[in-house]
Amino acid sequence: MENNISPAKSALLYGMLFGVIMILEFVIGYVMNVDPQTNRGYGITINVLNFFILPGLFIFIGCNNFKTKLNSGFISFGQCLKIGVTICIIAAIISSIFSSVFNMIFPEYFQHMFEKMRVIMAEKSPQLTSDQVDMAISFSKKFLNPAIAIPSSAVIYAFIGLIYSLIIGAIVKKDPNQSF
Repeated sequence: MENNISPAKSALLYGMLFGVIMILEFVIGYVMNVDPQTNRGYGITINVLNFFILPGLFIFIGCNNFKTKLNSGFISFGQCLKIGVTICIIAAIISSIFSSVFNMIFPEYFQHMFEKMRVIMAEKSPQLTSDQVDMAISFSKKFLNPAIAIPSSAVIYAFIGLIYSLIIGAIVKKDPNQSF
C-alpha cells in the first residue's frame, strides 16, 4: 500500500514564513522612515532579498523539510515544483493582501511616494511632459488596486517559484528505488 503525503504541508508553512518576512521588511522600512526611492541601497537590498535570495532559500528548505521529515527521505521532481510554486504564491498573496490593507489604512504613505516619484521623474527625465509623468504615476497607482495587485504579484512570484523549483528540484530530488 502506497502512502501519499501531500507537499502542501511543507509548502504552506514556508510560504507563510516567506510572506511574513516580506511584511516585516516593509514594516521595518515604514517604521524607520526609510524611503526606497531616495535610499537606493535599501530598495535594491529588499528587491534582491525578495526576488533572488529568499525564494531560493525557502524553496530549498521546504523541499528538504518535505524530503527528510515528511516523506522518508524521498522527493520527486514534481513534488519539488509543487512545493516551490506554492511557497511563492502563498508568500505573494500574504504580502499583497498586507500591502492592500496598509494602503487602505495609510493612503497618505503611497500618495507621498507618488509625489516623490513625480519629483524624481522630473529631475531625471526633464524631456517628459507633465502628461507623460501623470500617465506613468496613474499606471503605478493602478497596481495598488487589490484586484490587480494580488493576482499580478501571485503570477510574478509563481514564475519565480517555477524557475527556482526547476533548479532546486534537479538538485534535491530523490526517487524511491523502482523494483520489478
